[in-house]
Amino acid sequence: MSENPTEQFQQLGGRSPEEATFFWSGGPIEVAPRTFFQCAFSSCTGFETDEGLVLVDTGLARLAPNLAARLRERTQAPVHTAIYTHGHVDHAYGLEAFLLPGQAAPRVVAQRAVPERFARYALTAGHNAAVNARQFGGTVGDANRAAYESFRIAPTPPTLLYDNRLELEVGSVRFELFHARGETDDHTWLWCPERGVLCTGDLFIWVMPNAGNPQKAQRYPWDWARALRDMAELGASTLCPGHGGPIVGEPAKIRKMLTSSADFLEALVARTLAVLEDGSPPHVDIVRRVEIPPHDAPWLQPLYDEAEFIIRNVIRYYGGWWTGRPSELKPSPREAVAAEIAAIAGGARALAERAERVATAGDLRSACHLADYALEADPHDAGVRELVAALYEQRAAGESSLMARNLFRSAASYAREGRPFA
Repeated sequence: MSENPTEQFQQLGGRSPEEATFFWSGGPIEVAPRTFFQCAFSSCTGFETDEGLVLVDTGLARLAPNLAARLRERTQAPVHTAIYTHGHVDHAYGLEAFLLPGQAAPRVVAQRAVPERFARYALTAGHNAAVNARQFGGTVGDANRAAYESFRIAPTPPTLLYDNRLELEVGSVRFELFHARGETDDHTWLWCPERGVLCTGDLFIWVMPNAGNPQKAQRYPWDWARALRDMAELGASTLCPGHGGPIVGEPAKIRKMLTSSADFLEALVARTLAVLEDGSPPHVDIVRRVEIPPHDAPWLQPLYDEAEFIIRNVIRYYGGWWTGRPSELKPSPREAVAAEIAAIAGGARALAERAERVATAGDLRSACHLADYALEADPHDAGVRELVAALYEQRAAGESSLMARNLFRSAASYAREGRPFA
């Protein structure tokens, strides 16, 4: 294999980093001296030092053996220190797979809020399994058991917690850790100045920042942008993202990627707040009025999350849970409203057929509102179920982000089961 990291990347993935976005898997790639990057859905960066390995993230428990095997192609050093960039299951649950037989227990470092996240996941394993089933296009059932169990795994707990900033030295190599709220409130990004390596965690993932995920806890695009600007000032020659492939030997490009991502988030937040300040209209009207900034760069494509969802997360932080529609403050049960609307339309089947005609006319958003009411009014009607499922499959096919596409696919699956609600 070539000694050049960029050529290694192309040999392993067959694509440029821009093409090898969020779901790229590959490695090991030596991105700096004695520094190895590998990715299996999420990434792991291993810094070999004279005292042992420093790991940045450890992967999903079921994929960690794959990550560890890749890393062990290049080094057999024991793990001295593991650093969790945040407490998500795809970044912090796989440490055991990296440990050598009989080695001393490693030091495990994380931001102070990570243990609380672990506790929340253990407490709400069923909820999180359902959320992730929908996010990846499924329904809650037997096939979701593996996802449920992944949230009940007890990850290796941190042995060293920090608040805002921490410096570590391992084998004469210095590591600087910084806390920043972004996708999570417990996020860490890491800078290794001697090797010029920046590990961003999920603050950079080769697609539009995942700052709006419809089913997940509050995210913080304003703090996220500040962290991106802080990282851009370092002059890193290597960027190791939380997902996707690394960038090696291109400091100007790394700076551009980070600053343009910050520009996008800051503009989106500012424009959302401007509309919110204009009389605090109902949430859906704010979303409709915000002008989304241009985002043509390959690393800002809405392939996982999207701008509309980020806007809603900003509104949620500043505007509370009420949508602003008076009837939705203390609403009637949905099935009661659905029954009334179906009665006006001449029955649930007539309402579903009307939804189909509206979709054919080009208004899929309105069609899906009608479809929801039809299914809720009569979930036992096989014809209604099939019409609604077909509409949501059509809706999914037109979406670019994984979040929207898979939630609509999940809705189609639920409709066929006669279940209006995911």
